[in-house]
Amino acid sequence: MRLPQHTKLLFIGDSITDAGRDPSGEPTPWTNDIGLGRGYVNLVNALLHISTPESKIRILNQGISGNTIRDLSQRWQEDVLDHKPDWLSIKIGINDVWRQFDQPHRKETHVSPEEFAATYRQLLDQTRPQLQGLVLISPYFIEPNRDDPMRALMDRYGAIAHKIAQEYDAVFVDAQAAMDRLTQHTHPAEIAWDRIHPSSVGHMAIAQAFVDAIS
Repeated sequence: MRLPQHTKLLFIGDSITDAGRDPSGEPTPWTNDIGLGRGYVNLVNALLHISTPESKIRILNQGISGNTIRDLSQRWQEDVLDHKPDWLSIKIGINDVWRQFDQPHRKETHVSPEEFAATYRQLLDQTRPQLQGLVLISPYFIEPNRDDPMRALMDRYGAIAHKIAQEYDAVFVDAQAAMDRLTQHTHPAEIAWDRIHPSSVGHMAIAQAFVDAIS
């Protein structure tokens, strides 16, 4: 396990990270671990506590539903830098792609690959020197047909995240590969009704990939 004792690990991202979290972003006496949401962040917390109960890792969830990389940039100071995390995990890109398909006429909501990459690098330039560790999780689309236009564009944004992870000495978690393994034997609708927001199985796939990557 790469995380030392008493590490503060902060997750930031979109609805997949948010998953109904408490506004405080962490467990409280009245929410218990559900304060972290009902998604992969909560499952990572459980897996880490099972595997290394002595580590006393503190996890914060700063995911907000609907966010793009542009939204992260606007709240970066308050929701990341002010918390002074030891480790940071970023999962972003799905809405950057999705808005180009579900809101094709609202060009102002679209984040181009170039803007996505440039903004990602700007955020990491501010943050990487203060971090002990960094994890970038790829965006994904639960669609086995790689020629599907949205899947093809999602793969492009995932490749950008992978390249940036290499540039900034970050751990890369390939969530798309985790979903692809599931769709070899499972119809996408069983994993996520909209091919985006996963069931507990999909969230566990992300959580397990995360824990495997940092182990």
